[in-house]
Amino acid sequence: MIIGRILQSKAVELAQKYPFVVITGPRQSGKSTLARLAFPEYNVVSLEDLDNREFAREDPRGFISTYPDKTIIDEVQRVPSLLSYLQTHCDTVGKEGMYILTGSQNMELMQSVDQSLAGRVGLIHLLPFSKKEMTNGNVLSSGIDSMILKGCYPRIYDKDIPATEYYQNYVRTYIERDVRNIKNITDLSRFVRFLKLCAARVGQLLNMSAIANDCGISVPTVEQWLSVLETSFIIYRLKPDWQNYSKRLVKTPKLYFYDTGIVCSLLDIRTEDQLHTHYLRGSLFENMVVTDYMKESFNRGELDPDITFWRDSTGHEVDMIIRNSDGVHAYEIKSSETFNESFLDGLRFWGKLSGADEHHKSVIYAGRRPENRSDALILPFI
Repeated sequence: MIIGRILQSKAVELAQKYPFVVITGPRQSGKSTLARLAFPEYNVVSLEDLDNREFAREDPRGFISTYPDKTIIDEVQRVPSLLSYLQTHCDTVGKEGMYILTGSQNMELMQSVDQSLAGRVGLIHLLPFSKKEMTNGNVLSSGIDSMILKGCYPRIYDKDIPATEYYQNYVRTYIERDVRNIKNITDLSRFVRFLKLCAARVGQLLNMSAIANDCGISVPTVEQWLSVLETSFIIYRLKPDWQNYSKRLVKTPKLYFYDTGIVCSLLDIRTEDQLHTHYLRGSLFENMVVTDYMKESFNRGELDPDITFWRDSTGHEVDMIIRNSDGVHAYEIKSSETFNESFLDGLRFWGKLSGADEHHKSVIYAGRRPENRSDALILPFI
């Protein structure tokens, strides 16, 4: 079963403007499938294959002679030195859409891209399925708990793999192996503990000192490991909104994961019943909603979407603020299936400070009934 990806049209558009298109994202987010669907007439070569990797590393000119144009190169970060040769070749030929490059380890790949392909590349980030993509593919779960637990990785839906089985293997084979090798993290048990500590803080203000104390590592090590997870598209830090609506703003980011299925696996949440009563269910729902808006931004080709949260030192908070061409939009996110008037408290407080009208304030909740109230929209997530 192939589910269409919204970014496919953007990839084709960029290939008409640049000699290189680079598709980055986490492991198994569908980068190779996207490239093949968007460019069916292209040759495909994967540098995960040891023979191809040695060919590209030991004889880059011979590799380029074999694949001189219209080629998809998967996992190109395996041979970063190849990019310099590709750049010289493309500058000589002077065409657009010559190579489509995919890579998972974003840190290593982007360092090579910045050094070799600056000004010659169209870049897109592909995350696991968005809610819209799953709706279009008719695989969207009917319940909130099922959505959180299953996550959004394509292989779960393509191969009908139980989520608990998939994410256990994903954490073990990709996060523990690939991610820790980027920084040569040798203490696996401590790194796994660090991952679980991050999962237990999903949707919360990031306190690196507390993580360091609980994990038995230094604060600089926490920063290094967070950066590795961030550049590998496992976690991200949602920045606080610093607009001067109040003098007492919180300036600490929140910690989120790009997929809630990974969080559930790290927290050993295995069933919907277990999740439904879990103390982090609200945070996981919030994580899922914010990340879906992040995916929508990436799917439009935005590389650094303007999504933040707002909180002051007295506890007033808005879970998500989005700035775009339509203005500033504020969202409160609640996992309850029943709307409560108190859900509007933070939005109303923020609205008075910011001057935003009612059409720019919304509550996203787990209920089913939309409402158009005088000062806010009430929106079901599904």
